[in-house]
Amino acid sequence: MGLAHIGTWALNGMEAVAVSVEVHLSNGLPAFNVVGLPEGAVRESRERVRSALINSGFELPAKRITVNLAPADLPKQGSRYDLPIALGILVASGQLPAEPINSVNWLGELGLSGDIRPVEGVLPAGVAAIQAGMPLGVPLENLEELSLLTDLQVMGAAHLSEIAAWALDEGELVRPQRVPHDQSPAYTVDWAQVRGQLQAKRALEVAVAGGHAVLLVGPPGCGKSMLAERVPTLMPSLDTEAAQTVAVIHSVAGRPRRAAEFFQPPYCKGESGLSAAGLIGGGQPVRPGLISLAHHGVLFLDELTEFRRDALEALRAPLESGQVHITRAHQHVIYPARPHVLIGAMNPSPSGYYPGDPRCKETPDQIRRYLAKLSGPLLDRMDIKVAMQPVDVEAMVHLPAGEASAQVRQRIEQAWQIQLHRQAQFNSALEATHLEQVCQLSASEKTLLKTLMQRLGLSARAYVRLLRVARTLADLAGAEQVKVEHVQEAAALQRLPGDLLGGLL
Repeated sequence: MGLAHIGTWALNGMEAVAVSVEVHLSNGLPAFNVVGLPEGAVRESRERVRSALINSGFELPAKRITVNLAPADLPKQGSRYDLPIALGILVASGQLPAEPINSVNWLGELGLSGDIRPVEGVLPAGVAAIQAGMPLGVPLENLEELSLLTDLQVMGAAHLSEIAAWALDEGELVRPQRVPHDQSPAYTVDWAQVRGQLQAKRALEVAVAGGHAVLLVGPPGCGKSMLAERVPTLMPSLDTEAAQTVAVIHSVAGRPRRAAEFFQPPYCKGESGLSAAGLIGGGQPVRPGLISLAHHGVLFLDELTEFRRDALEALRAPLESGQVHITRAHQHVIYPARPHVLIGAMNPSPSGYYPGDPRCKETPDQIRRYLAKLSGPLLDRMDIKVAMQPVDVEAMVHLPAGEASAQVRQRIEQAWQIQLHRQAQFNSALEATHLEQVCQLSASEKTLLKTLMQRLGLSARAYVRLLRVARTLADLAGAEQVKVEHVQEAAALQRLPGDLLGGLL
Protein backbone atom coordinates (compact mmCIF):
# COMPACT_ATOMS: atom_id res chain seq x y z
CA MET A 1 0.00 0.00 0.00
CA GLY A 2 1.21 3.52 -0.84
CA LEU A 3 0.21 7.01 0.20
CA ALA A 4 1.24 10.35 -1.30
CA HIS A 5 0.46 14.00 -0.59
CA ILE A 6 0.90 16.57 -3.39
CA GLY A 7 0.24 20.27 -2.81
CA THR A 8 -1.73 22.42 -5.26
CA TRP A 9 -4.00 25.47 -5.28
CA ALA A 10 -7.74 25.83 -5.88
CA LEU A 11 -9.23 29.03 -7.24
CA ASN A 12 -11.94 30.78 -5.22
CA GLY A 13 -12.67 34.14 -6.78
CA MET A 14 -9.42 36.10 -6.69
CA GLU A 15 -7.93 33.97 -3.93
CA ALA A 16 -6.02 30.71 -4.17
CA VAL A 17 -6.83 28.13 -1.50
CA ALA A 18 -4.28 25.45 -0.55
CA VAL A 19 -5.42 21.96 -1.55
CA SER A 20 -3.74 18.68 -0.64
CA VAL A 21 -4.08 15.95 -3.26
CA GLU A 22 -4.00 12.71 -1.25
CA VAL A 23 -3.48 9.54 -3.27
CA HIS A 24 -3.93 6.11 -1.66
CA LEU A 25 -3.20 2.77 -3.36
CA SER A 26 -4.74 -0.30 -1.75
CA ASN A 27 -5.37 -3.91 -2.62
CA GLY A 28 -8.67 -4.88 -4.19
CA LEU A 29 -10.38 -4.74 -7.53
CA PRO A 30 -8.76 -2.08 -9.78
CA ALA A 31 -10.66 1.20 -9.47
CA PHE A 32 -9.95 4.91 -9.76
CA ASN A 33 -12.08 7.21 -7.59
CA VAL A 34 -11.79 10.97 -7.01
CA VAL A 35 -13.52 12.43 -3.94
CA GLY A 36 -13.56 15.86 -2.27
CA LEU A 37 -16.38 17.73 -4.06
CA PRO A 38 -14.98 17.36 -7.60
CA GLU A 39 -17.02 18.93 -10.39
CA GLY A 40 -17.33 17.62 -13.94
CA ALA A 41 -13.89 18.53 -15.29
CA VAL A 42 -12.21 17.17 -12.15
CA ARG A 43 -14.06 13.83 -12.31
CA GLU A 44 -13.04 13.48 -15.96
CA SER A 45 -9.39 13.82 -14.93
CA ARG A 46 -9.34 10.05 -14.25
CA GLU A 47 -9.34 9.25 -17.97
CA ARG A 48 -6.84 11.98 -18.85
CA VAL A 49 -4.46 10.87 -16.09
CA ARG A 50 -4.80 7.19 -17.03
CA SER A 51 -3.86 7.78 -20.68
CA ALA A 52 -1.16 10.35 -19.84
CA LEU A 53 0.63 7.94 -17.50
CA ILE A 54 0.56 5.04 -19.96
CA ASN A 55 1.64 7.14 -22.97
CA SER A 56 4.49 8.68 -20.93
CA GLY A 57 6.01 5.25 -20.24
CA PHE A 58 4.68 4.76 -16.72
CA GLU A 59 2.40 2.10 -15.29
CA LEU A 60 -1.07 2.64 -13.94
CA PRO A 61 -1.09 0.49 -10.80
CA ALA A 62 -3.63 -2.36 -10.97
CA LYS A 63 -4.90 -1.40 -7.52
CA ARG A 64 -7.73 0.50 -5.94
CA ILE A 65 -6.74 4.16 -6.40
CA THR A 66 -8.45 6.71 -4.16
CA VAL A 67 -7.76 10.41 -4.69
CA ASN A 68 -8.98 12.83 -2.04
CA LEU A 69 -8.90 16.58 -2.68
CA ALA A 70 -8.74 18.18 0.75
CA PRO A 71 -10.40 20.23 2.18
CA ALA A 72 -13.35 18.11 1.11
CA ASP A 73 -15.98 20.84 1.59
CA LEU A 74 -14.41 23.20 -0.99
CA PRO A 75 -15.79 22.78 -4.54
CA LYS A 76 -13.03 21.82 -7.00
CA GLN A 77 -13.36 23.09 -10.55
CA GLY A 78 -11.31 22.88 -13.72
CA SER A 79 -8.55 20.69 -15.06
CA ARG A 80 -5.74 22.11 -12.90
CA TYR A 81 -5.71 18.98 -10.68
CA ASP A 82 -4.61 16.58 -13.48
CA LEU A 83 -0.90 17.07 -12.92
CA PRO A 84 -0.85 16.77 -9.10
CA ILE A 85 -3.09 13.67 -9.31
CA ALA A 86 -0.72 12.03 -11.81
CA LEU A 87 2.33 12.89 -9.71
CA GLY A 88 0.59 11.57 -6.59
CA ILE A 89 -0.01 8.22 -8.30
CA LEU A 90 3.62 8.02 -9.44
CA VAL A 91 4.91 8.81 -5.94
CA ALA A 92 2.46 6.47 -4.17
CA SER A 93 3.38 3.61 -6.51
CA GLY A 94 7.12 4.18 -6.09
CA GLN A 95 7.74 5.08 -9.73
CA LEU A 96 9.05 8.51 -8.69
CA PRO A 97 10.71 9.60 -5.42
CA ALA A 98 8.68 11.68 -2.96
CA GLU A 99 11.40 14.28 -2.90
CA PRO A 100 11.79 16.72 -4.57
CA ILE A 101 8.20 16.46 -5.87
CA ASN A 102 6.68 17.07 -2.41
CA SER A 103 8.67 20.27 -2.01
CA VAL A 104 6.81 21.93 -4.92
CA ASN A 105 3.14 22.79 -5.45
CA TRP A 106 1.87 21.67 -8.86
CA LEU A 107 -0.97 22.55 -11.18
CA GLY A 108 -1.68 21.82 -14.82
CA GLU A 109 -3.90 19.98 -17.26
CA LEU A 110 -2.73 16.76 -18.91
CA GLY A 111 -3.22 15.73 -22.50
CA LEU A 112 -3.67 12.06 -23.37
CA SER A 113 -0.07 11.88 -24.62
CA GLY A 114 1.31 13.25 -21.34
CA ASP A 115 1.81 16.80 -22.52
CA ILE A 116 1.07 19.50 -19.92
CA ARG A 117 -1.38 22.16 -21.04
CA PRO A 118 -1.89 25.67 -19.62
CA VAL A 119 -4.66 26.47 -17.16
CA GLU A 120 -6.43 29.71 -16.27
CA GLY A 121 -6.08 31.64 -13.05
CA VAL A 122 -2.45 30.79 -12.23
CA LEU A 123 -1.54 34.25 -10.94
CA PRO A 124 -3.55 33.94 -7.68
CA ALA A 125 -1.77 30.62 -7.10
CA GLY A 126 1.55 32.38 -7.67
CA VAL A 127 0.72 35.10 -5.14
CA ALA A 128 -0.35 32.47 -2.58
CA ALA A 129 2.78 30.41 -3.23
CA ILE A 130 4.95 33.46 -2.48
CA GLN A 131 3.13 34.00 0.81
CA ALA A 132 3.50 30.30 1.69
CA GLY A 133 7.17 30.25 0.67
CA MET A 134 6.59 27.31 -1.70
CA PRO A 135 7.94 26.86 -5.23
CA LEU A 136 5.35 26.35 -7.96
CA GLY A 137 5.41 23.92 -10.88
CA VAL A 138 3.23 24.89 -13.86
CA PRO A 139 2.73 24.21 -17.57
CA LEU A 140 5.42 25.79 -19.72
CA GLU A 141 2.91 28.12 -21.41
CA ASN A 142 1.97 29.68 -18.05
CA LEU A 143 5.54 30.74 -17.28
CA GLU A 144 5.33 34.10 -19.05
CA GLU A 145 2.31 35.15 -17.02
CA LEU A 146 3.96 34.11 -13.75
CA SER A 147 7.17 35.94 -14.66
CA LEU A 148 5.27 39.09 -13.57
CA LEU A 149 5.79 37.91 -9.96
CA THR A 150 9.47 38.51 -9.46
CA ASP A 151 9.54 36.98 -5.96
CA LEU A 152 8.05 33.65 -7.05
CA GLN A 153 10.12 30.49 -7.41
CA VAL A 154 8.48 28.88 -10.43
CA MET A 155 9.42 26.21 -12.96
CA GLY A 156 7.66 24.97 -16.06
CA ALA A 157 7.40 21.74 -18.01
CA ALA A 158 5.81 20.81 -21.33
CA HIS A 159 5.52 17.05 -20.71
CA LEU A 160 5.12 14.69 -17.78
CA SER A 161 8.37 12.95 -18.69
CA GLU A 162 10.28 16.23 -18.13
CA ILE A 163 9.10 16.36 -14.51
CA ALA A 164 10.06 12.70 -14.07
CA ALA A 165 13.58 13.42 -15.38
CA TRP A 166 13.87 16.39 -13.02
CA ALA A 167 12.68 14.31 -10.02
CA LEU A 168 15.28 11.64 -10.85
CA ASP A 169 18.00 14.31 -11.15
CA GLU A 170 18.37 13.58 -14.85
CA GLY A 171 17.20 16.96 -16.19
CA GLU A 172 16.15 20.49 -15.38
CA LEU A 173 12.83 22.28 -15.61
CA VAL A 174 12.48 25.62 -17.38
CA ARG A 175 12.78 28.79 -15.31
CA PRO A 176 11.16 32.07 -16.44
CA GLN A 177 13.21 34.85 -17.96
CA ARG A 178 12.95 37.83 -15.65
CA VAL A 179 12.57 40.80 -17.98
CA PRO A 180 12.49 44.23 -16.29
CA HIS A 181 9.04 45.76 -16.70
CA ASP A 182 8.84 49.18 -18.30
CA GLN A 183 6.87 51.39 -15.93
CA SER A 184 6.28 53.90 -18.76
CA PRO A 185 4.35 51.84 -21.31
CA ALA A 186 4.33 52.95 -24.93
CA TYR A 187 1.02 53.58 -26.68
CA THR A 188 0.24 53.44 -30.37
CA VAL A 189 -2.32 56.26 -30.04
CA ASP A 190 -1.95 59.76 -28.62
CA TRP A 191 -4.14 62.58 -27.36
CA ALA A 192 -2.68 64.93 -29.98
CA GLN A 193 -4.28 62.86 -32.74
CA VAL A 194 -7.72 64.23 -31.76
CA ARG A 195 -8.26 67.58 -33.48
CA GLY A 196 -10.92 69.90 -32.18
CA GLN A 197 -13.41 68.80 -29.48
CA LEU A 198 -11.68 71.02 -26.93
CA GLN A 199 -14.59 70.92 -24.47
CA ALA A 200 -14.74 67.11 -24.52
CA LYS A 201 -10.96 66.85 -24.15
CA ARG A 202 -11.04 69.22 -21.19
CA ALA A 203 -13.87 67.25 -19.59
CA LEU A 204 -12.01 63.94 -19.97
CA GLU A 205 -8.82 65.47 -18.55
CA VAL A 206 -10.80 66.57 -15.48
CA ALA A 207 -12.38 63.11 -15.25
CA VAL A 208 -9.00 61.36 -15.23
CA ALA A 209 -7.58 63.87 -12.77
CA GLY A 210 -10.32 63.22 -10.20
CA GLY A 211 -11.61 59.76 -11.13
CA HIS A 212 -15.01 61.04 -12.28
CA ALA A 213 -17.61 59.33 -14.47
CA VAL A 214 -18.37 60.99 -17.81
CA LEU A 215 -21.33 60.90 -20.19
CA LEU A 216 -20.58 61.86 -23.82
CA VAL A 217 -23.60 62.72 -25.96
CA GLY A 218 -23.23 63.31 -29.66
CA PRO A 219 -24.10 62.15 -33.17
CA PRO A 220 -22.18 59.37 -34.97
CA GLY A 221 -18.71 60.32 -36.12
CA CYS A 222 -18.13 63.17 -33.68
CA GLY A 223 -15.22 61.34 -31.98
CA LYS A 224 -16.68 59.77 -28.84
CA SER A 225 -14.95 56.41 -29.31
CA MET A 226 -11.74 58.01 -30.55
CA LEU A 227 -11.48 60.09 -27.38
CA ALA A 228 -12.35 57.20 -25.06
CA GLU A 229 -9.69 54.94 -26.59
CA ARG A 230 -7.04 57.55 -25.84
CA VAL A 231 -8.02 58.23 -22.23
CA PRO A 232 -5.65 55.49 -20.85
CA THR A 233 -2.72 57.39 -22.39
CA LEU A 234 -3.48 60.26 -19.98
CA MET A 235 -3.20 58.05 -16.90
CA PRO A 236 0.05 57.62 -14.96
CA SER A 237 1.37 54.06 -14.79
CA LEU A 238 -0.03 51.75 -12.14
CA ASP A 239 2.00 51.19 -9.01
CA THR A 240 3.18 47.65 -8.28
CA GLU A 241 0.32 46.74 -5.95
CA ALA A 242 -2.36 48.01 -8.33
CA ALA A 243 -0.67 46.36 -11.32
CA GLN A 244 -0.61 43.02 -9.50
CA THR A 245 -4.29 43.29 -8.56
CA VAL A 246 -5.23 44.05 -12.17
CA ALA A 247 -3.10 41.16 -13.43
CA VAL A 248 -4.78 38.75 -10.97
CA ILE A 249 -8.27 39.81 -12.13
CA HIS A 250 -7.33 39.26 -15.77
CA SER A 251 -5.73 35.92 -14.94
CA VAL A 252 -8.91 34.70 -13.23
CA ALA A 253 -10.93 35.84 -16.25
CA GLY A 254 -8.71 33.85 -18.60
CA ARG A 255 -7.24 37.00 -20.17
CA PRO A 256 -3.65 37.05 -18.89
CA ARG A 257 -1.76 40.31 -19.26
CA ARG A 258 1.53 40.45 -21.11
CA ALA A 259 4.65 41.62 -19.33
CA ALA A 260 4.79 44.71 -21.56
CA GLU A 261 1.41 45.93 -20.31
CA PHE A 262 1.85 45.04 -16.63
CA PHE A 263 1.94 48.68 -15.45
CA GLN A 264 -0.49 49.94 -18.09
CA PRO A 265 -4.00 50.93 -16.90
CA PRO A 266 -6.54 48.55 -18.44
CA TYR A 267 -9.03 49.73 -21.05
CA CYS A 268 -12.27 47.78 -21.50
CA LYS A 269 -14.98 48.56 -24.01
CA GLY A 270 -18.52 47.23 -23.59
CA GLU A 271 -20.88 46.97 -26.55
CA SER A 272 -24.67 46.96 -26.50
CA GLY A 273 -26.12 43.49 -25.98
CA LEU A 274 -23.76 42.76 -23.12
CA SER A 275 -25.55 40.83 -20.38
CA ALA A 276 -25.54 41.71 -16.69
CA ALA A 277 -23.21 38.73 -16.03
CA GLY A 278 -20.82 39.95 -18.73
CA LEU A 279 -20.83 43.43 -17.26
CA ILE A 280 -20.54 42.73 -13.52
CA GLY A 281 -19.49 39.05 -13.49
CA GLY A 282 -21.05 35.66 -13.01
CA GLY A 283 -21.41 32.43 -14.92
CA GLN A 284 -20.20 28.98 -13.95
CA PRO A 285 -17.43 28.98 -12.91
CA VAL A 286 -17.78 32.52 -11.60
CA ARG A 287 -15.69 34.96 -13.63
CA PRO A 288 -15.15 38.70 -13.24
CA GLY A 289 -17.11 41.00 -15.52
CA LEU A 290 -16.06 43.98 -17.57
CA ILE A 291 -16.33 46.39 -14.64
CA SER A 292 -13.76 44.32 -12.71
CA LEU A 293 -11.49 43.92 -15.74
CA ALA A 294 -11.41 47.73 -15.91
CA HIS A 295 -10.37 48.04 -12.23
CA HIS A 296 -7.90 50.96 -11.87
CA GLY A 297 -8.42 51.72 -15.56
CA VAL A 298 -11.05 52.88 -18.04
CA LEU A 299 -14.47 51.33 -18.66
CA PHE A 300 -16.05 52.60 -21.88
CA LEU A 301 -19.72 51.75 -22.48
CA ASP A 302 -20.54 52.66 -26.07
CA GLU A 303 -24.13 53.19 -27.23
CA LEU A 304 -25.28 53.34 -23.62
CA THR A 305 -28.99 53.60 -24.43
CA GLU A 306 -28.84 50.31 -26.37
CA PHE A 307 -27.72 48.31 -23.32
CA ARG A 308 -30.14 46.05 -21.55
CA ARG A 309 -31.84 47.87 -18.68
CA ASP A 310 -31.03 45.14 -16.13
CA ALA A 311 -27.35 45.26 -17.09
CA LEU A 312 -27.11 49.02 -16.56
CA GLU A 313 -29.02 48.89 -13.29
CA ALA A 314 -26.66 46.17 -12.05
CA LEU A 315 -23.85 48.74 -12.30
CA ARG A 316 -25.29 50.99 -9.64
CA ALA A 317 -24.17 49.09 -6.52
CA PRO A 318 -20.61 48.31 -7.75
CA LEU A 319 -20.09 51.93 -8.76
CA GLU A 320 -20.91 52.98 -5.19
CA SER A 321 -19.04 50.25 -3.27
CA GLY A 322 -16.19 49.49 -5.67
CA GLN A 323 -16.88 45.77 -5.31
CA VAL A 324 -18.96 43.05 -6.97
CA HIS A 325 -20.51 40.39 -4.73
CA ILE A 326 -21.59 37.15 -6.45
CA THR A 327 -23.21 34.41 -4.41
CA ARG A 328 -23.69 30.79 -5.46
CA ALA A 329 -24.92 27.74 -3.54
CA HIS A 330 -21.43 26.79 -2.31
CA GLN A 331 -19.54 29.95 -3.09
CA HIS A 332 -19.42 33.67 -2.33
CA VAL A 333 -17.01 35.64 -4.49
CA ILE A 334 -15.94 39.28 -4.19
CA TYR A 335 -14.20 41.02 -7.09
CA PRO A 336 -12.77 44.57 -7.04
CA ALA A 337 -14.77 46.80 -9.37
CA ARG A 338 -13.57 50.39 -9.29
CA PRO A 339 -12.67 51.70 -12.75
CA HIS A 340 -10.78 54.95 -12.35
CA VAL A 341 -12.87 56.47 -15.13
CA LEU A 342 -16.28 55.32 -16.39
CA ILE A 343 -17.15 56.74 -19.81
CA GLY A 344 -20.64 56.36 -21.23
CA ALA A 345 -21.35 57.37 -24.82
CA MET A 346 -24.74 57.73 -26.48
CA ASN A 347 -26.52 59.30 -29.42
CA PRO A 348 -29.03 62.08 -28.67
CA SER A 349 -31.87 60.27 -30.49
CA PRO A 350 -32.61 56.90 -32.12
CA SER A 351 -31.57 58.27 -35.50
CA GLY A 352 -28.35 59.57 -33.94
CA TYR A 353 -28.89 63.30 -34.34
CA TYR A 354 -29.95 66.19 -32.12
CA PRO A 355 -33.54 67.44 -32.16
CA GLY A 356 -33.71 70.29 -34.66
CA ASP A 357 -31.26 68.64 -37.05
CA PRO A 358 -33.01 67.94 -40.39
CA ARG A 359 -31.70 64.36 -40.21
CA CYS A 360 -33.52 63.74 -36.91
CA LYS A 361 -36.92 62.24 -37.82
CA GLU A 362 -38.21 61.35 -34.34
CA THR A 363 -40.88 63.18 -32.41
CA PRO A 364 -40.15 64.58 -28.93
CA ASP A 365 -42.09 61.69 -27.39
CA GLN A 366 -39.97 59.12 -29.27
CA ILE A 367 -36.78 60.85 -28.17
CA ARG A 368 -38.05 61.04 -24.59
CA ARG A 369 -38.72 57.28 -24.52
CA TYR A 370 -35.27 56.67 -26.02
CA LEU A 371 -33.50 58.76 -23.39
CA ALA A 372 -35.64 57.27 -20.60
CA LYS A 373 -33.69 54.02 -21.02
CA LEU A 374 -31.14 55.65 -18.70
CA SER A 375 -32.51 55.74 -15.17
CA GLY A 376 -32.19 58.78 -12.95
CA PRO A 377 -30.01 57.01 -10.37
CA LEU A 378 -27.55 55.97 -13.10
CA LEU A 379 -27.41 59.49 -14.54
CA ASP A 380 -26.84 60.78 -11.00
CA ARG A 381 -23.57 58.84 -10.95
CA MET A 382 -22.27 60.71 -13.99
CA ASP A 383 -20.24 63.60 -12.57
CA ILE A 384 -19.58 65.18 -15.97
CA LYS A 385 -21.85 65.44 -19.03
CA VAL A 386 -20.64 66.70 -22.41
CA ALA A 387 -22.58 67.44 -25.59
CA MET A 388 -20.39 66.95 -28.64
CA GLN A 389 -20.83 68.25 -32.18
CA PRO A 390 -19.08 66.91 -35.30
CA VAL A 391 -15.91 68.75 -36.30
CA ASP A 392 -16.12 70.22 -39.78
CA VAL A 393 -13.83 68.25 -42.10
CA GLU A 394 -12.46 71.34 -43.82
CA ALA A 395 -11.77 73.05 -40.51
CA MET A 396 -10.15 69.88 -39.16
CA VAL A 397 -7.45 70.03 -41.82
CA HIS A 398 -6.37 73.48 -40.65
CA LEU A 399 -6.69 72.85 -36.93
CA PRO A 400 -3.33 72.59 -35.15
CA ALA A 401 -2.42 69.40 -33.32
CA GLY A 402 -3.37 69.51 -29.67
CA GLU A 403 -1.31 68.66 -26.63
CA ALA A 404 0.39 65.28 -26.57
CA SER A 405 -0.65 62.67 -24.02
CA ALA A 406 2.63 63.11 -22.13
CA GLN A 407 1.94 66.81 -21.49
CA VAL A 408 -1.58 66.22 -20.21
CA ARG A 409 -0.45 63.20 -18.19
CA GLN A 410 2.09 65.36 -16.37
CA ARG A 411 -0.64 67.76 -15.20
CA ILE A 412 -2.86 64.85 -14.16
CA GLU A 413 -0.05 63.18 -12.23
CA GLN A 414 0.51 66.39 -10.27
CA ALA A 415 -3.22 66.56 -9.46
CA TRP A 416 -3.13 62.92 -8.32
CA GLN A 417 -0.22 63.64 -5.98
CA ILE A 418 -2.07 66.62 -4.48
CA GLN A 419 -5.20 64.57 -3.81
CA LEU A 420 -3.45 61.50 -2.43
CA HIS A 421 -1.25 63.62 -0.17
CA ARG A 422 -4.23 65.64 1.11
CA GLN A 423 -6.84 62.91 1.61
CA ALA A 424 -5.31 59.53 0.54
CA GLN A 425 -8.03 59.08 -2.08
CA PHE A 426 -9.30 60.63 -5.30
CA ASN A 427 -11.82 63.45 -5.25
CA SER A 428 -14.55 61.26 -6.74
CA ALA A 429 -14.52 59.15 -3.55
CA LEU A 430 -14.81 62.06 -1.12
CA GLU A 431 -17.73 61.86 1.30
CA ALA A 432 -20.11 64.81 1.62
CA THR A 433 -19.08 65.39 5.24
CA HIS A 434 -15.46 66.10 4.21
CA LEU A 435 -16.07 68.00 1.00
CA GLU A 436 -16.57 71.53 2.31
CA GLN A 437 -13.58 71.13 4.60
CA VAL A 438 -11.42 69.96 1.70
CA CYS A 439 -12.75 72.67 -0.64
CA GLN A 440 -12.21 75.50 1.90
CA LEU A 441 -15.08 77.56 0.48
CA SER A 442 -15.21 81.30 1.14
CA ALA A 443 -18.41 83.36 1.36
CA SER A 444 -18.44 84.18 -2.39
CA GLU A 445 -18.23 80.52 -3.41
CA LYS A 446 -20.96 79.56 -0.96
CA THR A 447 -23.21 82.30 -2.31
CA LEU A 448 -22.63 81.12 -5.88
CA LEU A 449 -23.40 77.52 -4.91
CA LYS A 450 -26.64 78.57 -3.24
CA THR A 451 -27.65 80.49 -6.36
CA LEU A 452 -26.82 77.56 -8.62
CA MET A 453 -28.83 75.16 -6.50
CA GLN A 454 -31.86 77.40 -6.69
CA ARG A 455 -31.65 78.24 -10.40
CA LEU A 456 -30.70 74.80 -11.64
CA GLY A 457 -32.79 72.86 -9.14
CA LEU A 458 -29.80 70.80 -7.97
CA SER A 459 -30.38 67.86 -5.66
CA ALA A 460 -28.17 67.12 -2.67
CA ARG A 461 -26.36 64.45 -4.71
CA ALA A 462 -25.82 66.88 -7.60
CA TYR A 463 -24.44 69.44 -5.14
CA VAL A 464 -21.89 66.89 -3.89
CA ARG A 465 -20.91 65.97 -7.45
CA LEU A 466 -20.44 69.61 -8.35
CA LEU A 467 -18.15 70.19 -5.38
CA ARG A 468 -16.08 67.10 -6.22
CA VAL A 469 -15.53 68.29 -9.78
CA ALA A 470 -14.75 71.81 -8.58
CA ARG A 471 -12.13 70.41 -6.19
CA THR A 472 -10.53 68.53 -9.10
CA LEU A 473 -10.46 71.67 -11.23
CA ALA A 474 -8.72 73.50 -8.38
CA ASP A 475 -6.18 70.67 -8.06
CA LEU A 476 -5.42 70.85 -11.80
CA ALA A 477 -4.83 74.58 -11.40
CA GLY A 478 -2.66 74.01 -8.31
CA ALA A 479 -5.03 76.06 -6.11
CA GLU A 480 -5.38 75.27 -2.41
CA GLN A 481 -8.94 76.60 -2.25
CA VAL A 482 -11.88 76.11 -4.59
CA LYS A 483 -12.60 79.45 -6.22
CA VAL A 484 -15.57 80.93 -8.07
CA GLU A 485 -14.17 80.05 -11.50
CA HIS A 486 -13.81 76.40 -10.47
CA VAL A 487 -17.42 76.24 -9.28
CA GLN A 488 -18.62 77.88 -12.50
CA GLU A 489 -16.72 75.45 -14.72
CA ALA A 490 -17.89 72.48 -12.64
CA ALA A 491 -21.49 73.60 -13.09
CA ALA A 492 -20.97 73.91 -16.84
CA LEU A 493 -19.49 70.39 -16.96
CA GLN A 494 -22.39 68.92 -15.02
CA ARG A 495 -25.29 69.95 -17.25
CA LEU A 496 -25.98 69.43 -20.93
CA PRO A 497 -27.12 72.49 -22.92
CA GLY A 498 -30.91 72.59 -22.74
CA ASP A 499 -31.30 73.82 -26.31
CA LEU A 500 -29.71 70.66 -27.74
CA LEU A 501 -31.92 68.07 -26.08
CA GLY A 502 -34.82 70.28 -25.17
CA GLY A 503 -34.24 69.58 -21.48
CA LEU A 504 -35.08 65.91 -21.96
CA LEU A 505 -31.87 64.63 -20.29
